[in-house]
Amino acid sequence: MNQLQAMRVFVSVAEHGSFGRAAASLCMSNAVVTRYVALLEAHLETRLINRNTRSVSLTEAGAAYAHGCRQVLDDLDRIETHIAHGVTVPSGTLRIVAHASFSLHDLTPLLRQYLRAFPKVRLSLTLLHRPVDLIEEGFDAGIVAPRQVSGGTLIRRPLVSVAPVAVAGPAYFASHATPLRPADLAHHTLLAPSADIHGNEWHFQRTDGTREPVLIEPAYAVNNSVMLRQAALAGMGITILPANHVSVDLAQGALVRVLAEWEIRDADKELSLVYPGRRHVPAKTRSFVDFTVEWFRKQESETHSAARAEADEAAGAPAIIPTSGNS
Repeated sequence: MNQLQAMRVFVSVAEHGSFGRAAASLCMSNAVVTRYVALLEAHLETRLINRNTRSVSLTEAGAAYAHGCRQVLDDLDRIETHIAHGVTVPSGTLRIVAHASFSLHDLTPLLRQYLRAFPKVRLSLTLLHRPVDLIEEGFDAGIVAPRQVSGGTLIRRPLVSVAPVAVAGPAYFASHATPLRPADLAHHTLLAPSADIHGNEWHFQRTDGTREPVLIEPAYAVNNSVMLRQAALAGMGITILPANHVSVDLAQGALVRVLAEWEIRDADKELSLVYPGRRHVPAKTRSFVDFTVEWFRKQESETHSAARAEADEAAGAPAIIPTSGNS
């Protein structure tokens, strides 16, 4: 017996006071409706309906059961409506895991705009440096380094790759000579990411192709770029940091670029958006994926436009000021 269907049939009979009218409303035959009610009575071992040739009436047990069935069916309808609504309208709690150092610098503007666009979604954000199993730990999406995540079949969408730069505070150079080539760093106080994050060598390459590795013996190592930036600002030594983390500091003179003609190889910070590759992706997850990919696309476009404008201005050409508009 399909008990839920039998309950729906019984409630219809109770509401219509007739097997025939109930059958017509449900697009069933009288025999099928009668059969469902009989099965319920056999299952409950109780008579639910009194029958005569002209009408039907509920027994005391039948009236109580009809009331209970209505509550169960109403609750079920509400649950189904809520789930169906969640499939099409982003809502509920979205659990996100994100790379800790990146998030402390750049994630808040994205999340603020996302919540404005989707006010029915609640965000639960976890910041981690360690590897994470996205599915086992119950996260809906992650903004992480590619090697930071595992867990089942994951969809990966590259977001950004940020080159590192070597920097130090002006106070440090008040008592230290400026290094002219990477080998000079051996005579300086170095601040570095933890070895498990970046290893113990910095690999420099000049524009002419000259390469020069430097073995790092840091006076201060920490697994958080925010702490590294604060140490550099305090004049504690020379460090490498993602360029976007220190762009404002460099522009304001709070930090100074070191070995600017040298690139630091194999240290780019790459971040990807990852989420479980389910067949039916919830609306809250899909909305976050689409919003985040578009956010980073716009950020990259604006960065490139600003760089082109600066290059044109430096070359003496009139700067082209980008206008806002729909893309």
